[in-house]
Amino acid sequence: MDTAITETEGAASQLGTRVVSNSLFILAARTVSRVISLVVVIALANSLGDANYGRYTTLVAYSGLVSVLADLGFAPLYTREAARNRGSLGDYLGTLVVFRLALAALAAVVFALALGLGAGLANLIVPGCALLVATAYANLLRNTFYAVGRAEFDAIAIVAEVLIQGGLIFAGARSHADVAFFVWAYVASQVFVIAYTLTVIRAFGLGRVRLGLNLGLIRRWLPLALPFAFTFFLTNLYFRAGVLILQQFRSFAEVGWYTFAYKPFEALQFVPLAIQAVVYPLLGVYFVSDATRLKVAYERFYRVLILLGWPLTVATFVLVHPINQVFNRSGAFAQSEQSLRILAFAIVFLFVNSAFYAMLNAMNRQHLNAWATAIAAAINIALNLALIPFYGFLAASATTVVTEAALCAGGWWFVQRGRPELRLAVIGLVWRMLLAGLVMGVVLYPLARFSIFISAPAGFAVYLVALYLLRAVDPEELRLARAGVLARMGRGRTA
Repeated sequence: MDTAITETEGAASQLGTRVVSNSLFILAARTVSRVISLVVVIALANSLGDANYGRYTTLVAYSGLVSVLADLGFAPLYTREAARNRGSLGDYLGTLVVFRLALAALAAVVFALALGLGAGLANLIVPGCALLVATAYANLLRNTFYAVGRAEFDAIAIVAEVLIQGGLIFAGARSHADVAFFVWAYVASQVFVIAYTLTVIRAFGLGRVRLGLNLGLIRRWLPLALPFAFTFFLTNLYFRAGVLILQQFRSFAEVGWYTFAYKPFEALQFVPLAIQAVVYPLLGVYFVSDATRLKVAYERFYRVLILLGWPLTVATFVLVHPINQVFNRSGAFAQSEQSLRILAFAIVFLFVNSAFYAMLNAMNRQHLNAWATAIAAAINIALNLALIPFYGFLAASATTVVTEAALCAGGWWFVQRGRPELRLAVIGLVWRMLLAGLVMGVVLYPLARFSIFISAPAGFAVYLVALYLLRAVDPEELRLARAGVLARMGRGRTA
């Protein structure tokens, strides 16, 4: 027992010293990859046109729903348990790699039926199934980096992955390739991630993978993993329900307008997810070792999410026209501008939800995450079914905002339920940041008629000045950020 406690405390210390620098590494990599990815998506969408882009994004929506069968919640559970029990990482991963073969086969059959019978996309079954399986393995393997606090390895994979996608997609756009080609392009990038991750795990001794099927482990983990799976499915359901319902009631072209506007909104999700991937293992270790540090980490995580998410909400709403001008090169997506203006209000909720999601999972309360997500999904589906037949893609946009807000409220409530010491002062902790964002919005409004490359940097500068004048960022938080970066730089020089 004492040995287990000592190992857990050691893991907490190691992860804690790396959390800031790891977050910065992943954020930098995700930022580069998302910028490239957005450029790539613009090329893809404008090459395919609104109807074929609608077909492509419909395939992605169905893939998101079915992918839960290829994982069943084992990947996030593996991250948490491997972080707590580093010596068993190889056994955990070896069992999950083998077990995933059966899960992937089941998921591929269901996905093929969904594409052929539900979406009318039978010609995309083979590349779609290949993408589903490759992505499932890539996501499982790269979670190892976060479990051991070596997120810099995934930062490399992220950039390489998007460069492969970009090269193939630009080639396809130039040759006017069909939808299937672009799906295969994403398959190629996931195959690279699988090969790269296995190589790094072995070469750097992150874990000794021992292939085998430990049915006892599967039986023990299954009831713990299913809430993760249920939450993941419901999250994808409310993220994708608008697309699926639009596809049933409206044309593929209207699906394309909505998903084209949704892409910038969805792309921003990488920011909270990148930080969450680093912070989540730390929260899980603090939960079993240090309640005081858990509360402090929770509050700081929330503040960072508001610090980043709120100005993006304000800037997207004010600058929606110049943003759409950058994306809409072919002129086929002019209607998307209205959708993006509505979706801007959901960005801040999208960010904050990561804090509640990570906390519930870290506290072994993933079942409450499932409940919060179920409520949000029910609201999303009900509103979409009621409003999309009449208002189309604009209804799907507004429903997304309501859903994100509902999930935020539910997550906040469930974290503190039975744990009053974890009650979060949602406004009191961040009111200065909110005010700084509004100041930025006022300055941006008259600049909206200029290019995004002029207005966006100006808004960013104003936001930084407002944060400084309002003292919105705690000096201790700045000290921790500097210390994390300097520590990482020092390790790099030593290496």
